[in-house]
Amino acid sequence: MKLSLSVRVAEAACKTRLNVPFGDLVDLAVEFGYHAVCLRASAGGVQTARADLDAMRREVERAGLFVSMVTADFDVPLNNRQGPDSLKDIGPSLDVAEAFGCDLIRVCLKTAQDIDLARAAADRAADRGIRLAHQCHTTSLFEQVAAMVEVLEAIGRANFGLIYEPANLMLCGEDYGPATLQLLAPWLMNVYVQNHVIDREGPVSLETWCLGERRFRHIPLWEAGGVEFSSVFEGLEQIGYDGCVTVHQAYAELMGPREAAAESAGFLRTAGRFEPAAVL
Repeated sequence: MKLSLSVRVAEAACKTRLNVPFGDLVDLAVEFGYHAVCLRASAGGVQTARADLDAMRREVERAGLFVSMVTADFDVPLNNRQGPDSLKDIGPSLDVAEAFGCDLIRVCLKTAQDIDLARAAADRAADRGIRLAHQCHTTSLFEQVAAMVEVLEAIGRANFGLIYEPANLMLCGEDYGPATLQLLAPWLMNVYVQNHVIDREGPVSLETWCLGERRFRHIPLWEAGGVEFSSVFEGLEQIGYDGCVTVHQAYAELMGPREAAAESAGFLRTAGRFEPAAVL
């Protein structure tokens, strides 16, 4: 497997800007042995001039890294009503992915009507050698395991798959261990890792369709009480997953990006089998 660092570790709460320059995150990824960075519109997306995207790509490649995935607009990570809009015209998102030399884009589906849009968007993406993927996420068609399998089967495109994310599954009361990974393996295109503890008095809440409001606390990946990462990596090993595992934690409220990048990489390398980092 390969380690990927999401710009989310240094993203402001609004999810539309970074708290540090993008180049600083690239430097941290190199220093702490990541293979890739995961891009979001907070760093560069459909709203960014192509020349600026090109410059960011050069910065990534000079560092010996690659871009594991792009989330090309603000509405997808905000998971709002406009989240599926990019499916109606996937072209700008495809342009962002191509600018970074990346073949994977995160998208959003909220209603059954979005399935037809996803098929059409996947067909357009396939013409350009690009894949689309949806995160396991609350208040979306990918909230519960059985439902997401039905949606993936209904979309029925080889280049449309899944971003497995155990913390959201835990929040929805879903199994996220080896048995679930066996079910999801045919569509698995990326892995996100973040951590939180379900807490009725917690400072953060998310609405779910299956269980209503769920309150919780963000905690570092390595802190006990949240996701059982031993089960996660047991399942990934059983299915022979060899793609990217992306540090997706919202760390801004917990610690600075340097500590987040360093400690997350150290923890994950003890939890799973990762390729050695490239040496420049």
